[in-house]
Amino acid sequence: MSSTRNAFDVSGVTPDGAAWLASAGTYPRSTLSHWGERPDAPVVLPCGVVFDVVSVPAIFGRRMLDRMWDEGPGSGPVAEFRGRMLLFAAPGTAQRLPALMEWEEWGAHGSRTDGVPPLLCHGTGDAVTVPPPTSRSGSRWLVAPDTRHPWLPGPEVLLWAAVRAARAAVRISIFPPADQGANVYDVSRRR
Repeated sequence: MSSTRNAFDVSGVTPDGAAWLASAGTYPRSTLSHWGERPDAPVVLPCGVVFDVVSVPAIFGRRMLDRMWDEGPGSGPVAEFRGRMLLFAAPGTAQRLPALMEWEEWGAHGSRTDGVPPLLCHGTGDAVTVPPPTSRSGSRWLVAPDTRHPWLPGPEVLLWAAVRAARAAVRISIFPPADQGANVYDVSRRR
């Protein structure tokens, strides 16, 4: 993705991007025809062959996305749907990411669970509702698919982004928090 393009492209799905999304379904031409008649209609597409999807709470997902664009390789397509962010990932990510998170102790039974909310991984056998190509409200594309072969992050990139987002959200200080009810005195004015 070029640096001149806005990282959070909400301009909509290109025809090539729509073809890529539709290729995930059993009947891609039917999906494209449906979108041709109703470009504002979401569709349900299977995961596991063309893409996997990692669904995270919207605020945490935004933090992950910021890390991916500011410090990392960028992202593949990203959508918001019903208060969650859908990060489109390489096939196989849904199976591998939970194991990596567990190994790094960021998973459901790890010791660092306060920082990373549960990541819902959708892969083989799952399906997700994707926003329509021309969404204007509700569900929408943050990074719209624009090619027939988009780059998709793998489990390692998403683990890295989740850990970075969790660490950025935690403020560590060696000083105790200020007592909000305490009087503050200007000691420089001592006699």
